[in-house]
Amino acid sequence: MQSFIDTITAVNSAVNGFVWGVPMLLLLVGTGILMTCLSRCFQLTHIKHWFKKTIGAVFTDKGVTAHTAKHDRQITQFQSLCTALAATIGTGNIAGVAAAIATGGPGAIFWMWIVAFLGMMTNFSENVLGIYYRRKNMHGEWSGGAMYYLTDGLGSKKGFKGIGRVLAILFAVFCVIASFGIGNMSQVNTIAKNMNTVFKIPVLPVGITLMFIGGLVIVGGLKRIAAVAEKLVPGMALAYIIGALVIVIMHIGMIPEILACIIKGAFGLHAVTGGIVGAGVAKAVTWGMKRGVFSNEAGLGSSVMVHSSSNVREPVVQGMWGIFEVFADTIVVCTLTALVILTSGEVDPQTGEMLTSIESTALVSEAFKASFGPLGAGFIAIAVLLFAFSTVLGWSQYGTKAFEYLFGTKATIAYKVVFVLFIVIGATMNLQLAWDLSDTFNGLMAIPNLIGVVSCSGTVSMIIKNYVDRKLHNKDIKPMYSAFPDIQKLQEEAEAATAAEGEEE
Repeated sequence: MQSFIDTITAVNSAVNGFVWGVPMLLLLVGTGILMTCLSRCFQLTHIKHWFKKTIGAVFTDKGVTAHTAKHDRQITQFQSLCTALAATIGTGNIAGVAAAIATGGPGAIFWMWIVAFLGMMTNFSENVLGIYYRRKNMHGEWSGGAMYYLTDGLGSKKGFKGIGRVLAILFAVFCVIASFGIGNMSQVNTIAKNMNTVFKIPVLPVGITLMFIGGLVIVGGLKRIAAVAEKLVPGMALAYIIGALVIVIMHIGMIPEILACIIKGAFGLHAVTGGIVGAGVAKAVTWGMKRGVFSNEAGLGSSVMVHSSSNVREPVVQGMWGIFEVFADTIVVCTLTALVILTSGEVDPQTGEMLTSIESTALVSEAFKASFGPLGAGFIAIAVLLFAFSTVLGWSQYGTKAFEYLFGTKATIAYKVVFVLFIVIGATMNLQLAWDLSDTFNGLMAIPNLIGVVSCSGTVSMIIKNYVDRKLHNKDIKPMYSAFPDIQKLQEEAEAATAAEGEEE
């Protein structure tokens, strides 16, 4: 048995090395560059517009946050963002950033920014395609994601019907497997160990409690998950941001020096962790990009499955929420985490050398403890609890949608029950191999997804042009809401009805 496990471990290690190696990172970055060029750098050239239509609209447009009727299985645009952020803002924003700095030096943060900038347009494109190729299931819920734009987007091209279908199935299988590891057991295990270390609470009661709470939310379906995420995510993110900002302000005099250290480390202007400059740069690039992708998941095709459930009509509008998702996750939260670590005294700001043996979440915990005392360490433990548990909720929806594609809507209840039971397993068992396998399958999701995005990049480009011509240049042309004539017609009628109501008011 042990030899079998050793064989699986060795094979997985080899596959994982490829999946998260330089070729994959180049594919992820290359897709981001392609979509940035095709969209004419939409994330910069229309930055004012997408801010206005996303977080700005939360305060000015009731339609963005107004809840749908109970019988309507759609969720609001803001709920879709919160549910997606619930899955992306997790331990990667704390432990992941710390690991990037510990292994790749401060320069890794610069490359995290770069991959986030490009990932904005990858995530944008995924969401645009998700809305454009989505359809409704038997319960009236929108179902969208890489499975559908591979099947109906790539699959609609001459000679690619079979290939599109196979890639869609592979994506769904990889997603279901990954959901139990990256999206469930690893998150819960982190919570249980953290609560045991900080508050001395045994892991079994933690696992049972999380299973009970998770069951109440997850089995209730997307609208319940979205309702919880809508209340949980803004509060937890804001609390963490404020705490991190206080620490940064307390060390404001160090910020110029730290920013210089990040740039120097990124381009090898000094050796990282005492090694050869070239090797240091390679580590900074690899770990910065790898942690950036893990953090915001742009290119993996995961969050699009929630974004596609939004009540939005315009694919580009949901795409802009994808841009904001990456911005909030990496540019804001991950950057603040990095500044907290680099001002903590645990890293030499001149050379980037680690001055301590602690790493991962403990680096951030020590920084908060140094500034706020024991309450700081307790705050990080609670933050990890909320961040990780919200990730479990978000990933449960990803797995549900992938399972639905494979086995039908009725079968999803079986997936949800098993997913909830695995929460206890994750809390109480050492499942390093299972996590490693899930890590690999999480990365494997990116391959078919990126093929789908690149193959449908022309469609994304046309949808962007259509939107810009109509909304920014006031051209009277037919909108591009859906690839399916029946859904296109329904959305046009709904838009006309909304416009008529606006005129009456």
